[in-house]
Amino acid sequence: MNKTEAEYKPYDPKETEPRIYKLWEDSGFFNPDNLPGKRDKNFVIMLPPPNVTGSLHMGHALEHSLSDAIIRWKRMKGFKTLWLPGTDHAGIATQNVVEKEIKKEGLSRHKLGRDKFLERVWAWKEKYGNAIVEQMKKLGNSLDWSRIRFTMDENYQKAVKEAFLHYHKKGLIYQGERTVNWCTRCGTSLSDLELNYSDEKAILYHIKYGPLTLATVRPETKLGDTGVAVHPEDKRYQKYIGKEIEIESVEGKAKMKVVADERVDPEFGTGVIKVTPAHDILDFEIGQKNNLPVKSVIGPDGKMNENAGPYKGLSVIEARKKIVEDMKLKGLIVKEEEYQHRVAKCYRCDTIIEPLPSKQWFLKISDEKHSLAKTAIEAVKKGRIKISPKKWEKVYFDWLENIKDWNISRQIWWGHKIPIDGVDDVLDTWFSSALWPFATLGWPEKTSDLKTFYPTTFMTSARDILHLWITRMIFSGLEFMNKEPFGEVYIHPTVLTKTGKRMSKSLGTGIDPLELIEKYGADATRFGLLWQVLGGQDIRFGEESAVAGKKFANKIWNAGRFLIPQLNPNIKYNLKWPKNNETELDKQMRSDLAGLISKVDKGLSDFEFGDALHELYEYFWKKFADVYIEDIKKRKDQDATHRAFIIYATLLKLLHPFMPFVTEAIYDKLPIENKLLLVVENWPQAEELK
Repeated sequence: MNKTEAEYKPYDPKETEPRIYKLWEDSGFFNPDNLPGKRDKNFVIMLPPPNVTGSLHMGHALEHSLSDAIIRWKRMKGFKTLWLPGTDHAGIATQNVVEKEIKKEGLSRHKLGRDKFLERVWAWKEKYGNAIVEQMKKLGNSLDWSRIRFTMDENYQKAVKEAFLHYHKKGLIYQGERTVNWCTRCGTSLSDLELNYSDEKAILYHIKYGPLTLATVRPETKLGDTGVAVHPEDKRYQKYIGKEIEIESVEGKAKMKVVADERVDPEFGTGVIKVTPAHDILDFEIGQKNNLPVKSVIGPDGKMNENAGPYKGLSVIEARKKIVEDMKLKGLIVKEEEYQHRVAKCYRCDTIIEPLPSKQWFLKISDEKHSLAKTAIEAVKKGRIKISPKKWEKVYFDWLENIKDWNISRQIWWGHKIPIDGVDDVLDTWFSSALWPFATLGWPEKTSDLKTFYPTTFMTSARDILHLWITRMIFSGLEFMNKEPFGEVYIHPTVLTKTGKRMSKSLGTGIDPLELIEKYGADATRFGLLWQVLGGQDIRFGEESAVAGKKFANKIWNAGRFLIPQLNPNIKYNLKWPKNNETELDKQMRSDLAGLISKVDKGLSDFEFGDALHELYEYFWKKFADVYIEDIKKRKDQDATHRAFIIYATLLKLLHPFMPFVTEAIYDKLPIENKLLLVVENWPQAEELK
């Protein structure tokens, strides 16, 4: 091989990575229909669709790196591989972004009207909504871009409508008025899973309730109380259960029924709680069980309504302050104490949630006649779906065994409109994404893709969307396809800061993977993440791991810079190990390489990415580069050089799922007979070295 400048210059990821990605895209090999050779088995991954509002963050970078490692490994092992990409319309998040944009023009969605506002949302999506797609390419994701999907595509909308009507005809979707989580900023209901919680300090007020005393952090909701509850086994209050007590209120005297409920904590406050069915979801359930009336005193704008009497028009905080003052004047406040409690907030805008009575659409998950929850539980219990690490199975079962009906309606404009005349609500974003494994393949039409690629094989996600998405995909797949949507679920670690805190852009603790790619390259970034996927532990990520990845990429490249000029430029080499005249070191390297292949296979099979990468690193750096290459420098033996070349080519194959760019770039320069692009080369076989 001629000593060209390209073969001798130092490795430059900024030049190499875009060139190599274009090479892959031009090859068409990300599309399973274009893969070479006979491929009898499928391996299918559906990308968890990032929000169109989003940009690549460290969680994405980890999730995509491990999925790409799996799909590249399976592609090289001869599977018909499909990794299908797409984006989610992200109803609340996208609507909020566009509302902020039009606010700069002095407009609101209500001023524009629904049709004009939705035009603006689509325009925003076309202009900005695909930024994350280009970012995924920078990371090296080998996704089949010819099949990219969007949850508001025309065909996908058809699938969502079909799913809703199917459930509705079965009687599993119903409309009812219940107390729901309400975001006063977004103006919509939210499910329990769409809430974030923060620990905050508050004042716990002990208030006289006739002969009883109870404690609350929300005295402003006192105006909506319609009962009092105690634990049925609390001996202190047995004589009051089932009876009415007369209480003094800021608005005069009132009567309250005392009810018993096992969900009351006897250790909280005095063991007595006020029951406000309109403004607490547990209270609503207690009220329904005991036929207590529902009295709403807070409106959807977060202000006290007409039922609040003299407090009408005040914000919740203002009303709290005023009602406490008034109760003190009447001698109703027994004491105040500092109290730490969990406050529910909207997962999109961080506004404190106000539980309110609202007419919403619900999907029955655990119905006596047709239980979606039961089918999902059985799929995992009977081993048709495996969840790894195994500890997450219990979390999965616990949630499904205690599941409530799913509030699927949202009072926003961007999203899938509920397909019933006269209804303006849209469906919860997660309702549509629950159909992802089959709607992306053309369902409800009986397409060839649906026949070929469903069920899919592997799904990975972070723990925080196990219930939001994974569980819902499972019961949806079983309902509409009569088959599990995937066979294996891997709940991957969370990427934390070096000090073990959650990464947050707003708090300045986040790391931007795009900046890491710019500084060190995509291979180095992937290495830095996958290197730390060990034993299910969360990752405490520091930039030094990406620095180590860059050094390793340089080591891989420099080994090729040394080795290629030692080869006969007139020969295309095969990769069959020459066993003649082997030294003890040759034999040891061959044996260790066979063992390494098995270890990498096992690591990828068991999702122990860090273990596999550590084994590769140790062999490459300490055995191959530091020992074997130094040995053949002294020997100047063509058989030894050939063996070193075989080891190097094999290592490039084994490293390719983890560090695809540098391995493809150097493999492209190797004089190998019948060579293909590394992305579709055959995976090494340990048996061939024994």
